[in-house]
Amino acid sequence: MAERIAVVGVGRMGSNMARRLKETGYDVAAVYDVHRPLAESLAQELSCAAPTTLAGVTALADVIITVVTDDKAMSAIFKPKGDSLLTAAKGRVFINCATISPKVHVEVEKLARKAKASSLEACMASSITQARQGTLYLMLGGDEAVFNRVKPVLEKLASSMRFVGKAGEAAKVKALVNMVMNINTAALAEGLGLGHALKLDLAMLREVFSQTGANSRVLQTDGEDMQNRDHSCFFSASHAAKDSGIALKLGVAAGLNLPLATATKKQYDKMVKEGLGELDKSGIAELTFKGRHKGKKKK
Repeated sequence: MAERIAVVGVGRMGSNMARRLKETGYDVAAVYDVHRPLAESLAQELSCAAPTTLAGVTALADVIITVVTDDKAMSAIFKPKGDSLLTAAKGRVFINCATISPKVHVEVEKLARKAKASSLEACMASSITQARQGTLYLMLGGDEAVFNRVKPVLEKLASSMRFVGKAGEAAKVKALVNMVMNINTAALAEGLGLGHALKLDLAMLREVFSQTGANSRVLQTDGEDMQNRDHSCFFSASHAAKDSGIALKLGVAAGLNLPLATATKKQYDKMVKEGLGELDKSGIAELTFKGRHKGKKKK
């Protein structure tokens, strides 16, 4: 428990990971977020620092966990010049949990090595509740020696882990996980939407789905929410759109046509365009149930 921990990006996931590490005995020394009120509030709760600079975060910690939104945000915190987590980073370990492009994870590892630090991708396939309880599922990529070094920290956050391989490989797997999950979510929304239009009992329909080939993890997590229009955000539609986009780019690079992933991304892009991007991914049902979302009027 001697390692000092910092968390960069303390939104829904990052804040609960910090809380979990604090309650399991780790020294959470610093938290940081571009939205200062988030960091300041959490810092007060955890009795830790909320540095105003990225370099200040690195100065206070041995292990820095990053949970940012996208490629652009990731590149911003690991800039080769200016305020950066890489400033005086010798000996530090960066555990990067965001769902971003594999190539960015590879680039971050190169930059960390140049700064005489280490980097590990730790892609998460779980949600807020699991982050708080320490029951995340993690896909790890990078140098296996680095993984083994920080494994005690990861074991406080995850109930199950899979080391996938070199930098970028875990991000590829995570992109495919989210691609398939998003397709399943869109398919479930259409099935329940059609069931609603046919005046079927949706509770009955969900039960039948659960006992047949229509069953899925998404049915368990999102089916009732779709029926009841409860779209409290655990994984936003905007993130679903972003992650489907990552998978589609990988598909293009591999020379594949992915029609289902393409159609699903169009649905999530539509949610964002219609102002529904901060709903949970289950909110895709608002586009498929008759009489729900009316859409923005064209000017």
